[in-house]
Amino acid sequence: MQNSDAPLSRLSECVTGARDTIPMLIGAAPFGVIFGTLVTVSPVSLWQGQLMSLAVYAGSSQFIGLGLISAQASFLVVWATTLIVNLRHVLYAATLLPHLRRLPTRWRLLLGLLLTDEVFAVSHASQRRQPGRTFGHWHMLGSGVAMYLNWQFWTLAGLLFGSEFPGLQSLGLDFAMVATFIAIVVPQLTNLRSVAAALTAGSLAFAWHDWPYKLGLLAAVVAGVAVGVLLSRNRNRDGELAGHSEVRP
Repeated sequence: MQNSDAPLSRLSECVTGARDTIPMLIGAAPFGVIFGTLVTVSPVSLWQGQLMSLAVYAGSSQFIGLGLISAQASFLVVWATTLIVNLRHVLYAATLLPHLRRLPTRWRLLLGLLLTDEVFAVSHASQRRQPGRTFGHWHMLGSGVAMYLNWQFWTLAGLLFGSEFPGLQSLGLDFAMVATFIAIVVPQLTNLRSVAAALTAGSLAFAWHDWPYKLGLLAAVVAGVAVGVLLSRNRNRDGELAGHSEVRP
């Protein structure tokens, strides 16, 4: 009975993951259209723009990479800058690793390729609600596939129809992505450590936004992580001290 139910359970988790991602899909849609529109007025051909979404699949890095290519930056500068911007995915992967550690390498590679800010938020929230689910990774797969297909569709829409709406990128549609990131961050602020880390990273990112190659963003993330780790260690140490004091005669 368990084996016969397994395919249905996997499908159910996939569908649930895709469904949980719907608000993120809506937020990413204008972002994809704007990217496709920018490609039409850049040195990059239309098929190369779509290939970038298919292969790179990282919104912020694609925008930055497209800008650098238009400015005739060298390959090394484009590569290094987009690498720095995407280093936050290492933090996402480290957070999800305890839930995915026992999966085969092929599964972890696939989920890593599909990992985005939105997929991380949906999957991490799901794992916190129901830790240790047998088919929890299928939930992440459903979320990741939905987000990937959504990005390809809206990129293509921008490539095909973006030129029909001049000045589309100046209409403020990218605020949808800002709202999406707010929706990602706020549910994670469940304790003092996360609030302090978010305030530190956000404040420093704003203060250092003029640093070249988005290094200010990376430094702000590192500072936020450091604050969170420091507070976690202090909490653990205080808990250990309290435990020792309770067993004293």
